[in-house]
Amino acid sequence: MIMVRGGTWMDFCVLGPLEIWTAGGRLSLPGTRHQRVLATLLLTPNAVVPMARLIGATWEGEPPATATKQVQNCVSALRERLGDAEQRLIVTDGPGYRITVADDQLDLLRFTKGIADAKRFAEKGALRDGVREIRTALKLWRGPALDGLDTPALVSRAARLDEQRLDAFESCVDWQFALGQHREVVDELAEVVAEHPLRERPHAQLMLALDRSGRQADALKVFQRLRTDLAEELGIDPGHDVRDLHERILRGENRPAGDAPVTAAPPDELDRAAKELAAAITRQWTAEAEMRSLKRPEPVPLNWSSTEREVAAAASAVLGARPGEGPDRLVLSGDLTDVVAKFRQVPARQLVVLGEPGAGKSVLAILLTLGLLTDPPPGEPVPVLLPLASWNPRREHLHTWLARKLVEEYPGLANTAAYGEDAGLRLVLEGRIVPVLDGLDETPPGLHTAAIDALDQAVGAGRPLVVTCRSAEYELAVRQAGSFLTRAAVVEIEPVEIEDTIAFLTARRRSGETRWDPLVRRLRREPTGPLAQALRTPLMVDLARTAYANPATDPGELCDATRFPDRASVERHLLDAYLPAVYTRKPAPPAQLARPHRPRDYDPEEAERWLTFLARQLERERTRDLAWWQLDRAVPSLVVGLYLGLPPAVLFALTGWLAAGPVIGVIYGGSFAIAGCVTHSVGRRPGPLRVEPRFAGTAGRFARRFAVGAVIGVCLGLGWSLPAWVISLLALVFGLAIGVHVWLGTPLDANRVSSPETVLRHDRAAALSFTLSFMVSLGLFYGLALALTPAESTFEVLNGHYDVVLGLTGGVAAGLLGRYLVANLGGVAYGIAGAVIGGQVFLPATSAVQAVAGGGLFGLSVGVSVCLARAWGAFAFTRLWLASRGRIPWGFMAFLADAHRRGVLRQVGEVYQFRHARLQERLADAGSTAGGHPVMSDE
Repeated sequence: MIMVRGGTWMDFCVLGPLEIWTAGGRLSLPGTRHQRVLATLLLTPNAVVPMARLIGATWEGEPPATATKQVQNCVSALRERLGDAEQRLIVTDGPGYRITVADDQLDLLRFTKGIADAKRFAEKGALRDGVREIRTALKLWRGPALDGLDTPALVSRAARLDEQRLDAFESCVDWQFALGQHREVVDELAEVVAEHPLRERPHAQLMLALDRSGRQADALKVFQRLRTDLAEELGIDPGHDVRDLHERILRGENRPAGDAPVTAAPPDELDRAAKELAAAITRQWTAEAEMRSLKRPEPVPLNWSSTEREVAAAASAVLGARPGEGPDRLVLSGDLTDVVAKFRQVPARQLVVLGEPGAGKSVLAILLTLGLLTDPPPGEPVPVLLPLASWNPRREHLHTWLARKLVEEYPGLANTAAYGEDAGLRLVLEGRIVPVLDGLDETPPGLHTAAIDALDQAVGAGRPLVVTCRSAEYELAVRQAGSFLTRAAVVEIEPVEIEDTIAFLTARRRSGETRWDPLVRRLRREPTGPLAQALRTPLMVDLARTAYANPATDPGELCDATRFPDRASVERHLLDAYLPAVYTRKPAPPAQLARPHRPRDYDPEEAERWLTFLARQLERERTRDLAWWQLDRAVPSLVVGLYLGLPPAVLFALTGWLAAGPVIGVIYGGSFAIAGCVTHSVGRRPGPLRVEPRFAGTAGRFARRFAVGAVIGVCLGLGWSLPAWVISLLALVFGLAIGVHVWLGTPLDANRVSSPETVLRHDRAAALSFTLSFMVSLGLFYGLALALTPAESTFEVLNGHYDVVLGLTGGVAAGLLGRYLVANLGGVAYGIAGAVIGGQVFLPATSAVQAVAGGGLFGLSVGVSVCLARAWGAFAFTRLWLASRGRIPWGFMAFLADAHRRGVLRQVGEVYQFRHARLQERLADAGSTAGGHPVMSDE
């Protein structure tokens, strides 16, 4: 726990009016503006809150020009009030501030933990414990969240917290129903119904509680009141579940007390998977929207309307009418504020969004996804936003690809204990998701027509779908093959209006600042000129504001017709100016200078060189996905084979030398050098594992794995004619070595999102686990074999230098290990190497020291081989190779995370992408130079 004010504990409370309590009582707070800053930090504890978000939450309307300075003053005042002179509580971190609190120091964290614990109890059937935990969590609330802090940003977040409180209460009531506690909750439900007269679930719960308490008439009155309120306020009737419950009450059906109605029944596996998936997607894209400053306070204004291109189905087909009925042409239009409502108006809920490069298609897809998740009607599928670039419609059905991507992005869906078998595939096949597929144009051009046809076949029965694509590419694909989405509305993003461009560029202009005036005059005087044409897409408008954010820059230079004669020259300049602008050196405050791990201030030229190298590699691979486990593709395959194959070969050579002299050392080293280099040069290692330690429910699988390992140990012991007690020991060690792998299971729930860092962390844990287990087991075996294998031979050849039986045994063992690590090629290559070294005949160890050292070296050799065959191990060596040659920084993942925070990269699940394809293409097209400096190549 953080101790401030002379070692005093502090308790922060946001579940009600904002309060701070210390040992001396309640701590008075500064003014409202300071409270808004503190509340915004507490709503995202232990994470960096960007300055833009703090500004948006502090002012209700347009923030003043001095907003940044005022927020900094607020933070200083808060630190003084909280006694945080050493800045350990409110920490300056990169682009914003981070408040550091322990789990038991903030009521929001205690509430979240309590709800999670309660759900785990309920899933195990311990409903009484679940009710106890959830009731304890609900007692933390002292009123509406952040009561009295009324800026739109805080009100919106407070409303979500209040919704979580209500959801928790309703879940608690469901569990109490299952325990037969109906009378106990009547009064509470009546209060909730009075506070939320249009919320159906608590009404249904109150009806059930009253009916089970013998108050049928009162239950019917609750239904009548709900029906009247819904009709008067919204013009709708109650939902099917409430009406069904009403009819059962009328019929006087009296089911057993422990049998809850449909409305109160705990969700089934797939319902729970869908709900937790929705929560994960909401968190994922809310964070990404904030990182991309889509709420700062608003993105560039974006309007859309039905396309004029001949790529859409007839209006009757889209509207579900007979041919000839209805309008001749479908007319839709709107902006970012009503795209969700318009999407829901399309009968099949199929939408194609077109636009030129940089028009804002991805932004629209993100905001549409978040909008659909904000207040979904009952039964609406969960929108899942996925980049489409990795789909090959000629090799993989859309549903198969969607199911695979779901499990990759949200690995908890693979948890069969929680969600059943193939939860991802069932979510797809049962229509529980809305695929929001971004970037059809980013698939290979030759696949565009096949992709459109496959999409139409997959959703032909009326399944919902959203697809984004560049206008020209989509029109070309439709014209070439005649395939199109036969029930989808097709809209196109319109160019940004000149006045909207001006408003966005000058929104943060200081009072009296005139440097934007020449550009504004040029835009209004020449609305169709090259400059105006370049600034008609949200991407270029945002790049312009970023490039000229520094007061020392002159945006008026864009008006130079000699320097910028056409649209393309303006766009190239803005793309080139982007990286120097975002990597401008800024002096770190004293608090950061004193920190041992403060954010690094990267040299702009180095950052540009590294990013250019990555962009050129992605262009060569024809992909947008920057995946850390594919970094070795930037290195020639022969070089990869050498730096991954030679280190374990050297260790094997030392092992052979120690065991039987230099000749055996050369045989050991040469065999594994060839096997390793061939395998890593030609073969493809498996991708990263998405696992985490998990012990519950693994006993059966552990026993089976243990048995397999024990059999391997016995076979090796018998093959080398070892004593019985040694064979028993090997069976135990190999059984444990193989068995412990079951403790690396899929994440426990779908409420987690993959990220580059989490995937790296999971695969590192798996790689180290595999390395240690194989190193210990095989090292022990070799040491014992070296010391105890009898001198008599079984079937020797080559003048007694090679034992065929031992060679076959070693080859089989090494082949199985190689196949386990690097598939078939690894099995063959390492099998041959194992056969070569396994059959070498030499005298047993002459001392215990020699046996122990030999076993240790052999185990280390195997461990390094295992590690380098995993995605993390290969990445670690590849990173060192490229960093030593200046291609990437030494802290590669930290650099990528920093580039993401700066907005250069965007995060899409487990991979990074450049913020826009235009930026990647521009960096790659720089040719042999970038920023005036040569770009090195590994080819």
